[in-house]
Amino acid sequence: MPEARIEAGTPGGALAAYHKVRGETTALAAPLSAEDCCVQSMTEASPAKWHLGHTTWFFETFVLERAEPGFRPFDPGYRVLFNSYYHGVGARHPRPQRGMLTRPTLDAVLAWREDVDRRMAQLLASGPPPALLDLGLHHEQQHQELLLTDIKHLFSLNPLAPAYAEAAASPGRLGTPALAWREREAGLYDVGAGDGGFRFDNEQPRHAVRLEAHALALRLVTNGEYLDFVADGGYATPQIWLADGWDWLQAGNRRHPAYWRRDEDGWQEFTLGGMRPLDPALPVVHVSYYEADAYARWSAARLPTEAEWEVAAAPLPAAGNFADSRRFHPDAAGPDNAQFYGDAWEWTSSAYAPYPGFRAAPGAVGEYNGKFMVNQYVLRGGSCATPAGHVRASYRNFFPAASTWQFAGIRLAR
Repeated sequence: MPEARIEAGTPGGALAAYHKVRGETTALAAPLSAEDCCVQSMTEASPAKWHLGHTTWFFETFVLERAEPGFRPFDPGYRVLFNSYYHGVGARHPRPQRGMLTRPTLDAVLAWREDVDRRMAQLLASGPPPALLDLGLHHEQQHQELLLTDIKHLFSLNPLAPAYAEAAASPGRLGTPALAWREREAGLYDVGAGDGGFRFDNEQPRHAVRLEAHALALRLVTNGEYLDFVADGGYATPQIWLADGWDWLQAGNRRHPAYWRRDEDGWQEFTLGGMRPLDPALPVVHVSYYEADAYARWSAARLPTEAEWEVAAAPLPAAGNFADSRRFHPDAAGPDNAQFYGDAWEWTSSAYAPYPGFRAAPGAVGEYNGKFMVNQYVLRGGSCATPAGHVRASYRNFFPAASTWQFAGIRLAR
């Protein structure tokens, strides 16, 4: 998978980046049947066919419509069917009903992708990269990750526990390294993205924050450590849970992470490679903010703030176990005990809110991030389903506290 950022700023460089990103989406959908691609497993997820269509809709609506001479849409009806949440563009098909769209067929959506790719290639070959091309590529990479996590949720509901792909096993480790900590002194630190290279609007402006003295764990919490929490009655101890989290726990009768199962052979974990024995050395994933917070309290620790995480991660290369490994599952921490990018998104204790001086972009694309800055928490670092090159230290992901279908894990702070 290429770097998402278009560095060259030339028609040839832009065209190559476009084809690589678009080709990766198609490749991720290739193992799926037409039936797999049509089903919506819950309101928060979308069918793979919809992801294929919506990412195509983005380029047709926000790039071709503005820049292509004599523009005509492939099908005017697709403008409504594949609009996600852009009120400024027009009407939208209801999100909970995306799984009802048996038509257009998967073949029709793929034909639309080919048509838009052909027209985009002509546009990119004729002059400098158009406005919003870079945003469209990063947007498509976000949907590559969502395609994987949504398919995983769908397949987890099937009693046959089907595998999306015969993913390679994670590298073996001889035990789990003891949890080590990185301390930092109190002081003023700069966070947020500068003006160089691509960044989403919610990563700016760059600004100073004051941090108190603290320490961050160098690696993520493992399955084995979280299993100790489960065995110790963590899911039956209201004192360590937020009130809203305890209500969520009881309403769903939850007693362990979303994709864990227990049978006569012990604990199992559903993965994109099918059902596997739970590996105690691998990071725990698919936990909600509520579960992450409760585990931290049980551990006599807390979750880091997003500023603490960014200051620690900024000097490090954004390298790790991303989707390019094709394992589609977290790896264990290495002997150096360091694990900051890839593997699992990390819940922070920071509410998703605008930075001081934040301004949403004008027009419909201004709806991309800003209007979701309420009732969500920030996650950092990327996961094993994130394309390599997509994340950076300033990248802010965000989900509601009850979300579990993403590859979200836990880093401790104190």
